[in-house]
Amino acid sequence: MHAIVAESPGKLIWTEVPERALQPGEVRIDVVAAGINRADLLQAAGKYPPPKGASEVMGLEVSGVITEIADRVSGWSVGQPVCALLAGGGYAENVTVPAGQVMPVPESVELAQAAALPEVACTVWSNVVMTAGLSAGELLLVHGGASGIGTHAIQVANALGCRVAVTAGSANKLELCTELGAEVAINYREEDFVDRLRAETDETGADVILDIMGAAYLDRNIDALATGGRLVIIGMQGGAKAELDIGKLLAKRASVTATALRSRPVAGPGSKTDIVAEVVANVWPMVADGRVRPIIGAEFPVQEAKAAQEMLDSGEVSGKVLLRVQD
Repeated sequence: MHAIVAESPGKLIWTEVPERALQPGEVRIDVVAAGINRADLLQAAGKYPPPKGASEVMGLEVSGVITEIADRVSGWSVGQPVCALLAGGGYAENVTVPAGQVMPVPESVELAQAAALPEVACTVWSNVVMTAGLSAGELLLVHGGASGIGTHAIQVANALGCRVAVTAGSANKLELCTELGAEVAINYREEDFVDRLRAETDETGADVILDIMGAAYLDRNIDALATGGRLVIIGMQGGAKAELDIGKLLAKRASVTATALRSRPVAGPGSKTDIVAEVVANVWPMVADGRVRPIIGAEFPVQEAKAAQEMLDSGEVSGKVLLRVQD
């Protein structure tokens, strides 16, 4: 089969690679589209090797059609349109994936567009709801509100009956966040998000913060938390090491959690299979009735993966960037 391979750091080529053998408990999907994530950029640069046993090909989510089913798989059929959460392998003509990480395409979503959903849906639901316990009436602060994860988180939180505050770096991105349902839109280039959030909440703060920045925002995130607040860190775009003022946490009875999705096990407590099942049960109905929709900022032919990654890395695009593998 053909796939995108990092021939050297930063040099991506579309070339022939060996097709992975189908293992018991897996299905094979002919890929129609693949989503791009920041983890792919790191892997392309040689800074984020895939988990042991995963494909060396980049790509953590796809949509397509099932073409082959292995032993110990039930509930799926050849020819069925699906999308899937991967540990790798998505930038290719086909991919093998554990059946527990496969999802039906939500009603009202085109097959190619469904590739924009698995990573954001599983990341947001597992962190904001399963980990942080966001519930109706609470305030969620999302950093990077116009990103793929941010645009999805805004919509899901609204559907749960929550208020949403976001940070972003331009007027256009903040406008998109507001259109999607963000009540408080903060330009982090022009104002301190802690001061603005306190002003908007009568000094209360955010019940849950979904953070992609890590070290650079750690102290201010603690300041922005409400009493009993929960900070969930899912990225390190602002660095990996920072000093934590435990006294602030104690005073607020707050918590800090850091999670990763790619390295989770396929099955068992807290696994990808558990998260996927929760997403299908809880998020897919929101997508089906239009409360949540995929936000796609750009699409590229898979052969132009490098240009697509550069667009995502530039920070100029809002929502997801997709690679089209076939019609």
